Amino acid sequence: MPRPSEALALVASLMAVAALAQEAPPAAAPAAAPPPAKSAAPRVAQVTPVRERVLLVGALAKRTGETRFLTLKPGQYIDFAGIRITARTCETTPPWEWPKLQGAFLQVDERLAGQVKRVFSGWLYAESPSLNVMQHPRYDVWLKSCTMRFPDGPSPKPPSSPAKKSPDVPESAADSRAR
Repeated sequence: MPRPSEALALVASLMAVAALAQEAPPAAAPAAAPPPAKSAAPRVAQVTPVRERVLLVGALAKRTGETRFLTLKPGQYIDFAGIRITARTCETTPPWEWPKLQGAFLQVDERLAGQVKRVFSGWLYAESPSLNVMQHPRYDVWLKSCTMRFPDGPSPKPPSSPAKKSPDVPESAADSRAR
């Protein structure tokens, strides 16, 4: 589980990326560019605008045991078993950064006896659901994923192991120890 300082740094960086994405001017298409070579992934000029991102949210009604996975875009809402789940935004780290983290800002309103009451408003994290939990006696809501595109960047680097490696022992030294 990330430390609170790491979580705050993640939220700050995700908000900065969102601000940059909204301020970035659209890239102009070159006039007569040669056809690109076929590649597995399409080239992207900028980060996905907020309105085009896709969230996958899980919801559980504890009374009935009903579980659903809901697909939302920022600004959309879905009514489920007496609550309204509204997606405001989502962020994910670029593929070349490690660790891979995904977060979404959700608002959850409960309808009881004709009244609407906000029961949750905040960030939920897919990799650390316990970091910021929606605590409610009748419902659970969690983030499964946030899908967005990034401009081409450096190639992804695998995480490095914090464990120190032992120095290599030459074969001749290993043979002499065995005797």
